[in-house]
Amino acid sequence: MNDNRRYVIVGNGFAGTTCAEQLRKADSSCSIALFTDEPYTLYNRIALPPLLRKQVTEAKVIMRDLAWHEKHAIDLHLSTRVERIDATEKVAYANGTGYPFDALLVATGGRPNPSLSPGVAGAYNVFNFQYMDDTKAISRQLEESKVAVAIGGSFIAYELAEAFASRGVETHWLLRGPRFLRRMLDEIAGEMVDDAARIDGVHVHYGEELDHAVRSNGVVTKVVTSSGIEIPCDCLGVGLGLTINTELLDGTGIEIRTGIVCDDRLETNIEGIYAGGDAAEFYDPTAEMFYRMGTWNNAGAHGKVAAINMAGGDERYHDVPEYSSKLFTDQTITQFGISPEYRPDLDLVRKIDREKKHYRGLFFWKNRLAGVVMIGKGNRAGKRKYVDAIKSKQAFTPDQWESMLDWTAD
Repeated sequence: MNDNRRYVIVGNGFAGTTCAEQLRKADSSCSIALFTDEPYTLYNRIALPPLLRKQVTEAKVIMRDLAWHEKHAIDLHLSTRVERIDATEKVAYANGTGYPFDALLVATGGRPNPSLSPGVAGAYNVFNFQYMDDTKAISRQLEESKVAVAIGGSFIAYELAEAFASRGVETHWLLRGPRFLRRMLDEIAGEMVDDAARIDGVHVHYGEELDHAVRSNGVVTKVVTSSGIEIPCDCLGVGLGLTINTELLDGTGIEIRTGIVCDDRLETNIEGIYAGGDAAEFYDPTAEMFYRMGTWNNAGAHGKVAAINMAGGDERYHDVPEYSSKLFTDQTITQFGISPEYRPDLDLVRKIDREKKHYRGLFFWKNRLAGVVMIGKGNRAGKRKYVDAIKSKQAFTPDQWESMLDWTAD
């Protein structure tokens, strides 16, 4: 490692801040500039739904304060957008100032897609749900709302519907597909999620999209679905996916597909420039493919791997991405590895216990375990064994697959 190395990190989410922390641990003399276009230090994005449900306070969501950055000599730039990267000269530009770097991490995440349906744009009571400020604005609106509508088949749309219902607001959820996470869950798993939604009083409308919104004085008062259903609406939540923030890399020659393409070291096709978190289309050596995975655990793992390699090491990403969430008050879901959302040629075996409301699905690729979905409280036994099997790339014959559904030993 050279003395006085200079690092620039764009994005202070879990990937970016973890990277900064690891770099400081590895090198007490380096300079670290960390940029975010938000006014907040690192906060726990997976705690935003509980914050919206009023189950935690804002203070509990904040993970790092200004004093922490000062203690670790991390030069934090709040409310500052990096507009451009000069990959040849190795300089990041923000507010007209250049910040030279020896290594750069781009962990810019994505911005939520707006609804393009007529009557929506610019309405006072229409919200995306991605940031702390979104959470605060939605929470204020729910205080004076009687009916709320969530649109989309994503986790974001689900979290909105769940929060609306938890706040005692009549809730309608519009999904274009036949079930929640239709590319990952089969029809039976989808039924279990549907049951959980209905127990919480959510009105779920499948095969429906928002056709248009009716407004009065700049406020949406009613939504009309694609089939003509009219629903009064005081609060409209939009969960229609993300557009990855890659504009600052325009003209750099860095490869962009669904995200910023990087290898299993998180390095892009330009030496010294790395990507992590939601923005990274990374190579997973276990799944043997490139993909994006927008999960909290994955972002943290990316931050650690990128930091080691930015400092001159040779660390390879080898984690199995995981997502766990409560599904309304009556269900939970855990998914790790890949699913048909990422590779449609997977084979599925499943086990269903309707009395316990348990579902377990195992996905195989080339006779190797590639991913797992578990639905149901108390249905996580065997998780570590499954993760180890995915990492091992061990082949299992099809006549072994059914018995693997009963794995419990961790």
